Amino acid sequence: MKKQLIGAILCALATTSAQAAEWSYQGENGVEHWGEHFATCGEGLNQTPINIANTIEAELAPLHLDYQGKITSITNNGHTVQANISGKNELLIDGQAFTLKQFHFHTPSENTINNKQFPIEVHFVHANEAGQLAVVAVMFNTGTRGNETLSALTASLPATGESITLSSDLSPADLLPRERDYYRFNGSLTTPPCSEGVRWFVLKEPVAAGSAQESALSRTMGENARPVQPINARVILE
Repeated sequence: MKKQLIGAILCALATTSAQAAEWSYQGENGVEHWGEHFATCGEGLNQTPINIANTIEAELAPLHLDYQGKITSITNNGHTVQANISGKNELLIDGQAFTLKQFHFHTPSENTINNKQFPIEVHFVHANEAGQLAVVAVMFNTGTRGNETLSALTASLPATGESITLSSDLSPADLLPRERDYYRFNGSLTTPPCSEGVRWFVLKEPVAAGSAQESALSRTMGENARPVQPINARVILE
């Protein structure tokens, strides 16, 4: 039953081509219309992304990320470029193990920090045995030298509905910054059905991306960032 629950949740994240026509970022099925077909997108009180500001200082535990696996392929599902992974890749939260299921890209960033939007945001999506989700978000700034793993991933990107199998030895750990200080808040999926109850961890330190890497992702995906949502009664810890 737990495996079925996790599978159902991940199906919402890995959209098939048939589902891709049901929502988009622009036009008649764009973000302003999501709530008409997915109630939580319009009525939810803990929606993501957000503008991270007015934070509360707290003694947050170190973020335990243990990514030992490899990136096996990348897929273009019509909304994002998603990387698929294998091996042991875990996030430990409050004594619980969350397994990395996939990571994907947004251009520009969806979350903002003190109203600053970044060129790229990567979402590392994890699930525990109960099917609960946790997302680690990493921001990318344009720099003179880009990230080598990001460069390899963006060297050849798949067209919509296609996948590319990777033969090189790439690790998801190489897309993480050295410093792991973070902001924590409760939120949702940033795409329909916008399900809530997602634990969010946004890393403070950005990673460098070359302009060519940024351009390659933007050309392939377009602008796939949902606008920031109201904070409402939530607190943001740091």
